[in-house]
Amino acid sequence: MPGRQLDLFSAGGVAPEPNPQPTPAPCREAPADLDDDALLAAIPEAGLADGPALAMEAGRRRLGAAVTVLEQLCRRFAGFGVDHLVPEQAAAMEALAMIGSREAARTVARVVAKGVVQGPNLKAAVAAAARLEADLPAQSVIALLRHADPVVRADACRCARAWPEAIPILVDLLDDLQGDVSTAAACALGRSGRPEARPALIQRLRETPSPEVIDAAVPIADEECVVLLARIVRTAPGLSVAALEALDAVDHPRAAPVLAALMKQKHTLAADVPGL
Repeated sequence: MPGRQLDLFSAGGVAPEPNPQPTPAPCREAPADLDDDALLAAIPEAGLADGPALAMEAGRRRLGAAVTVLEQLCRRFAGFGVDHLVPEQAAAMEALAMIGSREAARTVARVVAKGVVQGPNLKAAVAAAARLEADLPAQSVIALLRHADPVVRADACRCARAWPEAIPILVDLLDDLQGDVSTAAACALGRSGRPEARPALIQRLRETPSPEVIDAAVPIADEECVVLLARIVRTAPGLSVAALEALDAVDHPRAAPVLAALMKQKHTLAADVPGL
């Protein structure tokens, strides 16, 4: 293979074609000191010295115009990182998650679906997709649900929808040895209204409630869920708003009277304690 050099860090043993352009000089100004236009101009050809910092600054500003150039930055390194992290790609994914727009979500979905990110960089991309509630293709998510890394499996659960082919895999993941994965699988099934999620979600409402678990319990809530949500309102101040909103959304005959009683208690307490 004349003209190509073996890459000991590549799974295939052959590196992608090298970038024909010279390595860019580091940006002389701190990213925070650049105006938006200068920041956008610097990102696409940034090198390791300043690429991650420039990308993160775009994310910090929630700069919507940076979505396209962040995708370009990712694509510059397509084919790299099978066995090692590419900081530029990881920073671009985090920046897109920080920007948080629908266009950012579509960009992350496109990057994942087309295999632009690989290896350790995939973890950052799937995490960004989960945060953005990106619409990944079903086949991409199904493959990710079987990923060896439990962090990727858990975030893939958060990207799953009520696809018939995904349901059996999510049910299997209820027994995953990694607690974060089994919880994420239960939440995915709960959001899809699947009764298989109810025992796991009830256990977590009782032992380790979280906003994600509370929200996922709403479509499958029974009387026991209603009682546990009411308990959370009374005993977990940091989750009380989420639990009250869940009770308001639950379609169960016990939910409305329980919610009314909780609101009455809240108003009585506020009247009894001036300034509350």
